[in-house]
Parts: sequence; structure tokens; C-alpha cells
Amino acid sequence: MNLRIGIVGLPNAGKSTLFNALLKKQVADAAPYPFCTIEPNVGVVPVPDVRLAALAEVTKAEEKMEKLPPLVPAIVEFVDIAGLVKGASQGEGLGNKFLSHIRETDIICHVVRYFEDSTVVNVAGEINPLRDRDIIETELIFSDMQTLEKQQEPRGKIDHDTQKKWDLVVRLKEALNQGKNARDVITDEDERALINDLHLLSMKPVLYVLNVSEAQITAEEDVIKQLGNAIVICAKTESELASLSAAEQKDYLASLGLSTSGLDRLIQKTYDMLGLISFLTTGVIEARAWTIVRGTKAPQAAGVIHTDFEKKFIKADCVTFSDFIASSGWKGAREHGHVRQEGREYVMQDGDVVEFKIGA
Repeated sequence: MNLRIGIVGLPNAGKSTLFNALLKKQVADAAPYPFCTIEPNVGVVPVPDVRLAALAEVTKAEEKMEKLPPLVPAIVEFVDIAGLVKGASQGEGLGNKFLSHIRETDIICHVVRYFEDSTVVNVAGEINPLRDRDIIETELIFSDMQTLEKQQEPRGKIDHDTQKKWDLVVRLKEALNQGKNARDVITDEDERALINDLHLLSMKPVLYVLNVSEAQITAEEDVIKQLGNAIVICAKTESELASLSAAEQKDYLASLGLSTSGLDRLIQKTYDMLGLISFLTTGVIEARAWTIVRGTKAPQAAGVIHTDFEKKFIKADCVTFSDFIASSGWKGAREHGHVRQEGREYVMQDGDVVEFKIGA
């Protein structure tokens, strides 16, 4: 599965600067004025995973290869959505068009401005992250209310699920009118499934990115606690990091008192929020990470590689990443008894190194 993250926020909050850093090249037109991004820019970014290099080294030695097999990390798709403004749900600032792009994402990365820069216009006035958050969330709620108003009460003889869905629509209308987000109203997974087809924007999980100046990167900001699911990133610094070598990046981060880049933390945080993990495969063709939802069983994980693998699944040979490396590959892992043969009910674990056995 490919994770799709929508980057949103008020104009000039730093969305396109962050997007450019993610892609490690200037893809979006980051200009210091509103609406420089008209169509959503889409970019595919690899998920950082140091385990792949170790897998490749072990595989090279075990298979007596002349060079390392290719590394194929899991990927995240980022969508840079143009700046929203107050009144977007009513069409202000091309808002309806931009709101529709959010529906196609799995999680919203909401960039809120906390840096001071007189050369970059602040369309909302003074710096106020909580106000900026509320402006965007209000527009998402207004858009959802329009969606809910279009739902018609079912008539005649109806089944249980249809009635239940209508009851949820009524409950949501009341709650959203009080300024609540749909995700805070409907928390039961079965209920969520009933209204998935409505594609409510305020149902999507949100990660807030507090875009700070370089001087604020390691500061303890009270506003972080008030925002909720939030991380601190200096988009300008991340953009500068993108132009450096790996060694230079490490030194630069150390000089800022950081061990990892903000972008790596952003991707990891979205994985955690969505309950995503990775299992690993390795061989002469490639060393690869595959993304699945935590709780996925072995046949469904095999289906991520190829749909036929789920149908023809027989068993899975699994070994933990640490045991695989310590045993120098599959042969050593089997000799030391670290390889487990798992069946259809096995729940995959993060870092499982797997060989799926598939029938004809």
C-alpha cells in the first residue's frame, strides 16, 4: 500500500518549502505570495529504513554477489495542496477545488506558521498557530456539513446498516454544527466503515507541523501541546539539508542539536498515527520494505506483493530482523532455529524478514 499525505495550511505557512525539501529538489514553486501553487504537486518520497542496507550486505555475502542488490524502500506520496483561506468552503481562494484534493489523501499534514519573516506575507495577520489551525479546521467542517446536508433520509423498509448510517449522519450534523471534527465524534471502527463513502474531510487524522525558525527548532513550545498531534520542523532548514551530502547532513543536524531530520520524523509520525508497519524481503533481485497496517495477517501481507500470492498462500517463513542479521542470512537463521513457519492466522510484526511459500 502507498501512503498518501496531503500538505495543507494557510498561504505562506511554508507548505511548498517543506514539499521541496521532501523531494530534495525544487518541484513546487515556492514564492512569498499566496496561491503560487495552483495544481497539487505530487511527489513520491522513500521511507527511511536503515534495515535495508544491512539486509543487502548480508544477502550479498550469503549469495556471493559481486555487488549489493538494489534497495527498494517503502514509499510515501506527498501532495502539496494550495493554501486554503477563510471562506474556502464557500469557494474563496479557489477553495472548493483545493478541498476536493484533500479527499484523496490518507492523512493531513497541516503546516502552521510560527516563524517571523517580514519578507513573507502573512495573510492571517499576526503569528498565531492556534488561530490558523482553527481557520483550516473550520473550513473542513463547513465542507463536511455541505456533504451531510446532501444526504437524504431513507424511506420505506430499510436494513439495519442503512438505518445505522442515517443515525450517524444525524449525529454528525449536530456535532459538526457545534464545531466538532468528525474524527472526534465517530471513533468506533464499524461506525467509521459505514460512513467511509462520504469521504468526510474532518474524519481524516491530522498531523500538525509547527513551522519554526532555526532558532526555535529545539525550543520547548507550549503551543505544541495545545495543537495535539504535532512536531516541530524548520522547513527552511530542511530545504537546506536537502542540498547536502549524507555526512554533511549529519554534521549540520548535530550542530542544531538534532539526531534526525524533521522530514524523517514527519514520516515516522504518520506511520505511527495510521498504525502502519513494514515487513522485509531480501534476495539477489532486491532488498525491499513493504508497508502494511498493523494487525495484517500473513496471506494479506503476501497479497501486497502480488494479489495472486494471497489466493495461493501456503505458509510464510519468518525471522526477526535482528536474528536474520546475527545469523548472516537465511541459511544461518535456519541452522540456529530462528526461522518460524507461520500459517494463515499469523499476524505480521514490524521488521519480519519473510519468504512466502505460494502454491501453483
